[in-house]
Amino acid sequence: MSITLLLGLLLGAVLWLSGAGGGMLVVPALVAGMGCSVQQAAPVALIAVAGSAALGALEGLRRGLVRYKAALLMACVGVPMTSLGVRVASMTSQHTLRVLFSMVMLVVAWRLLRPNRTGTDDELDEPSFLAEMGRINPETGRFDWNGATALLLAGIGAVMGFTTGLLGVGGGFVMVPLLRRFTQVPMHGVVATSLLVIALVGCGGVISALLHGATLPVGVTLAFSGATASGMVAGRLLSRHLSARKVQVSFACVLMAVALSLPWL
Repeated sequence: MSITLLLGLLLGAVLWLSGAGGGMLVVPALVAGMGCSVQQAAPVALIAVAGSAALGALEGLRRGLVRYKAALLMACVGVPMTSLGVRVASMTSQHTLRVLFSMVMLVVAWRLLRPNRTGTDDELDEPSFLAEMGRINPETGRFDWNGATALLLAGIGAVMGFTTGLLGVGGGFVMVPLLRRFTQVPMHGVVATSLLVIALVGCGGVISALLHGATLPVGVTLAFSGATASGMVAGRLLSRHLSARKVQVSFACVLMAVALSLPWL
């Protein structure tokens, strides 16, 4: 139990410092620290990640940053896709899942280590055909809803939901780049909207895993989730004394180290 509490505290701090991407370390930590399989660790990890995402989503809702209609659409499509992801995971060998997880972590680390683009967070990416599908009406500040917009957001939700069920991660590393690239939502709105979807789809992923026979140790789950919440408080205090770029680079280095070792654990 002491290992569970320590892992929760450390990962909670990482979750706050690194944002949604920190959830990628939860499954490897449970696999290495507690001897769980990826399938066993996934629902425990999703509860911790979904809980932390819900806290961030509530703050985003309070500040009016969440595109709640888009979030609900993506969640409605993403939740059923978690069931498909869980089913595929149950038919996949442990080694294959670990290798796949490692590859995803290396991609995320590479994106984090790339030099920051010039400009502010609210500047949009270069125009693209798909960006027109996610167009924001300059008069209302809301999506220009049409069939193409709904199809784009549903596709993003489907990819995110499948990834959540397959790997037991929140899916923010998939959703944030896609929303940023193919819609005109500013970065702060992208993150806030993604957090709400992560919270909703994460809950769906837990339910799907349980329906497919996964076991959820109640004591360990409660202890880990509580320790994660405490760690987030500590991470919030630490964030006042650390630069965002240093945290980003450090997190990317940790991701690479874990990714290279995970297949051999």
